[in-house]
Amino acid sequence: MDLSDLRQSYTKDSFSESDLLESPFAQFELWFREAEQCDLEEPNAMCLATADANGLPSTRVVLLKDFSENGLTFYTNYQSRKAAELEANPQAAANFLWLPLQRQVNVIGRVERVTKAESLKYFLSRPFSSQLGAWASPQSQIITSRSILETKLDQMKRKFAEGKVPLPDNWGGYRIVPESFEFWQGRANRLHDRFMYQRDKSGQWRAQRLAP
Repeated sequence: MDLSDLRQSYTKDSFSESDLLESPFAQFELWFREAEQCDLEEPNAMCLATADANGLPSTRVVLLKDFSENGLTFYTNYQSRKAAELEANPQAAANFLWLPLQRQVNVIGRVERVTKAESLKYFLSRPFSSQLGAWASPQSQIITSRSILETKLDQMKRKFAEGKVPLPDNWGGYRIVPESFEFWQGRANRLHDRFMYQRDKSGQWRAQRLAP
């Protein structure tokens, strides 16, 4: 396929030094709220990049489920590929692409497990079907057919017919503790606005403009 002519011009907005908030957490929250307001489907979807102990990378889209100055939290099966890579190499990057706003945010940082209490609180907030799915799927493992999943799901429906589903031992959250934020605003002529926040020696966040 020749995709050389597939392009768009980014002219919706600009992003200058005077627009920068002091905290990258406040800047992220502002942009996230604006993404919500433009009716973007799943604004909390982020492309999560991890790598194994040998540096072999992998990516997948997951959903951000909590954000604060402590970091960005998502949930998964602790026996999945992403979890195995995070246990071996607890560093990750997350990219948010908000095309209607012609914006991206990239966050890089170390990764830690959230507490079991945090995982339980979120798990109990999930729909009943999603709770069952966490029990039914051996995430990232090879299976011979979809019927294996459907059979397992039927078993879980019978097992937890009363509606009380406990937190699986192999399921919970991870938190990305940011070491850098990059905010990207598309501009005309591919001269995009890019700013990276990093901590200085005193621990304060500082933003610098990057060439596009």
